[in-house]
Amino acid sequence: MAGGSSFHLLILRYNLLLPLLLLLCPFALAKSALEEYPEYVTRHAPLVWLHSQDPFRPSDILGHIQRTKPSLDGKPISGLPSLDLDNLEVLNQYGDEVALTSNDNPLSRPAWMLGETPDHEGKLRNATASVVVLVENRFRDFDAFYFYFYSFDQGPNITQVAKPLNQLISASKADIDMHFGNHVGDWEHNMVRFRDGRPVGVYYSQHRDGSAYDWDEPELSKVDERPVVYSAYGSHANYAKPGEHIHDVALIDFCDEGPKWDPIQSAYFYHLDTTSFTLTRLKPPNRTSPSPPSNFTSFFYYKGLWGDAKYPDSDPRQKVLPKFGFRRFVSGPNGPRFKDLIRHGLMPDQSRKKTWAEFGVKVFMRLYPVLFKDWRKWVSLVLVVILCVGVGLATRRLIRLTVAKYRKRQDYKKLQQENEVLLDDWRTDEEAQLFSDDEEHTERR
Repeated sequence: MAGGSSFHLLILRYNLLLPLLLLLCPFALAKSALEEYPEYVTRHAPLVWLHSQDPFRPSDILGHIQRTKPSLDGKPISGLPSLDLDNLEVLNQYGDEVALTSNDNPLSRPAWMLGETPDHEGKLRNATASVVVLVENRFRDFDAFYFYFYSFDQGPNITQVAKPLNQLISASKADIDMHFGNHVGDWEHNMVRFRDGRPVGVYYSQHRDGSAYDWDEPELSKVDERPVVYSAYGSHANYAKPGEHIHDVALIDFCDEGPKWDPIQSAYFYHLDTTSFTLTRLKPPNRTSPSPPSNFTSFFYYKGLWGDAKYPDSDPRQKVLPKFGFRRFVSGPNGPRFKDLIRHGLMPDQSRKKTWAEFGVKVFMRLYPVLFKDWRKWVSLVLVVILCVGVGLATRRLIRLTVAKYRKRQDYKKLQQENEVLLDDWRTDEEAQLFSDDEEHTERR
């Protein structure tokens, strides 16, 4: 009898544990899979088409560190070890204003800043310019961030200012050719969201903003189920289509089908634990060799700038564009850890706040093709004149009516006062007459 009870109890425990084991099985498999990169993350990784005329190609991340020196407030930091991907976060002890300052003058275009052009297979042979970070977003979602590194970002010149704002800039030939907003170091990225191992959307980083697409949107081009990315000339902003693209309200990016770059062929692969914000290096896909002795994770925790800090106006390399105050050089960017790796939607949770100036320019640029372009400006001028005349006439009419109403009210008050005086006089006369009649009646009695 006791043996039967034990048997039934064992069966009961088994029936209770089996569903629990089945429930936990996917988590165990997911953890096991993260020892190396999931196949679907590489199968749906973006393909990048660089601009055909862009002189600044993808750059080796370690080589960039080795060709810079850490500086703070424009002064080199001394007493440091040789820096690499494994110890870069040692700079955090000096704060987040540390800048990896170029050993060379950026205006001289040193070879290492030009980067490397991919071969016919889209592979970089002598550089690792990509970092892939897998982030467990929610119960069923994984976000794969594909970062692309360039040692130099060339900003726009006046020819890349949209009409008609470019006509407002009166500058010399030298100023017209000058690119503004340049900076040493450039991190760009795409993010592909996966749900149950299937891609559901893509995010494209673009300067201070970005754009997102659902996986099945017709605007999203794909090659062999890999999203297509067009890297803009100089700025390396990412777009889903070639051609011209407006950014920051009135600046133009140019994209075309230049050299193809397959970033994951030469990349570092990682997994980010969102609870502890800890980065772990993963074995690259399709590689049977043992894991490398170095983790190469320290660079991720570095809080400073990946390029020179903005040069002061007294620096001969710095120039200021007249009227608008645009500077030739700005500060380099922060690294991947600052790119909103933990987010709810495809877009970052915190959107950038736009200034009133940006809002005003945006409204003007929206109205320009409708109201101010070509012959439309004359029609708009006539309409404005008519509107002003109409407002003037209406105002004049309103003033006249107001004055007439005021005068009428004053006349009414005056008449009312006169009537009150007459009424008072009448009452006085009436009272006097009554008093006189009373006295006469008394005397007769």
